[in-house]
Amino acid sequence: MKHLEETDPVIYDLIKKEEQRQKDTLMMIPSENIASRAVEEAVGSCLGNKYAEGYPKRRYYQGQKYIDEVELIAQERAKKLFSVEYANVQPYSGSPANLAVYFALLKPEDTIMGLSLAAGGHLTHGANMNASSKFFHAVNYSVDKNGYIDFDSLERLAVKHKPSIIVAGTTAYPRFLDWKRFSQIADKVGAYLLADISHIAGLVAAGVYPSPVDFAHIITTTTHKTLRGPRGAMIMVGKKGLDKDPDLPVKIDKAIIPGLQGGPHLNTIAGIAVALKEAESETFKEYAKAVVENAKVLEEELKKYRFNLVTGGTDSHLLLIDLRNKGLLGNTAAEGLESANIIVNRNSVPNDPNPPFFPSGIRIGTPGITSRGMGKDQMEKIAGFIHSVISDLSQIAESLSFDLVSQRKRFVRRQIIEKSDKVKIIRQKVLRLCKDFPIKRVYI
Repeated sequence: MKHLEETDPVIYDLIKKEEQRQKDTLMMIPSENIASRAVEEAVGSCLGNKYAEGYPKRRYYQGQKYIDEVELIAQERAKKLFSVEYANVQPYSGSPANLAVYFALLKPEDTIMGLSLAAGGHLTHGANMNASSKFFHAVNYSVDKNGYIDFDSLERLAVKHKPSIIVAGTTAYPRFLDWKRFSQIADKVGAYLLADISHIAGLVAAGVYPSPVDFAHIITTTTHKTLRGPRGAMIMVGKKGLDKDPDLPVKIDKAIIPGLQGGPHLNTIAGIAVALKEAESETFKEYAKAVVENAKVLEEELKKYRFNLVTGGTDSHLLLIDLRNKGLLGNTAAEGLESANIIVNRNSVPNDPNPPFFPSGIRIGTPGITSRGMGKDQMEKIAGFIHSVISDLSQIAESLSFDLVSQRKRFVRRQIIEKSDKVKIIRQKVLRLCKDFPIKRVYI
């Protein structure tokens, strides 16, 4: 980055600092991962200079000879990897991808159903204040007392409200989704089934998580997270979708442009194409398998330390931890772990009595640390690190009589964390672990 250093040393310095932060910390937010150098090079290429409104062979601008080939390759690789008939690789991110599906198929005030945000759904699945509930009538289904999706309740809601689209997708749900049951309910009420696999796309591609393609009419996904690509998205349609509506591809294409977007980001699309090629490899399949295996090891180890895992564990890349038995807010835990160089995020848990900004849980995942080559032994160490930090913070909070309400104040949380000697000790252990497993970013 010598040119950047010369032109803008301020931005160069911040990038280098962030690069060092990533090297020195355990990336355990489930939606974060480490893209390969090849993906980074594609995203940082001259393709970012080109306008390419429209689709291959039918653009609005000239100069598309090579641009068209890039996008067609990305489409074909997506179709092959996920066994679908159609793929649109132009959405800027997951939220516009979902909105494009809604705009393609719905009229304002039509009904959609999605998992509630509090139960592990995404903003775009009908959360209050999101565009998905401002333009459309949103009905939320939820989970049972054990944290599993309540399909009986979902079916009753679907029969009552007759949604046009049912969204099967999550952002903080650790278990397999029952695509067949979703499909049966959608078919019963005549709804489209939209499978949002943003979190699990890489696991689906590698065959370690069940695919929704035979059950869903439409599939959306981001292209980073477990797929380990750039920050983009795709919309796909399989045979079931085409059987229901042969015009789905045309409707979705039009919803993207001119409906929502202008010129696609061809540098990102090139990065997606590279990531899709990487995901076809045996190396990637082994990686995805290790992601799930590592999450299962964390599950078993955290249980030994009496952590309350939502649903009791995981089938995927993430775990959701309810910290109420530890006397800590998710904020306190996440900030304390960050001070120890372990990066997780605070997160609501099902039936959370606390408000979303001060939730009762944390969400942790294994994609990023697995990309560094970490395995079973390291997961055991990391579970011990998490336990040491959380246990110490819990004891300090109790000794200072800082309950969950008082922990909503930043200065209270800082006081708890600053009194913890364990945070400082674990930080040094994490630094040594990160040095032993450096970020390499070369996958093929």
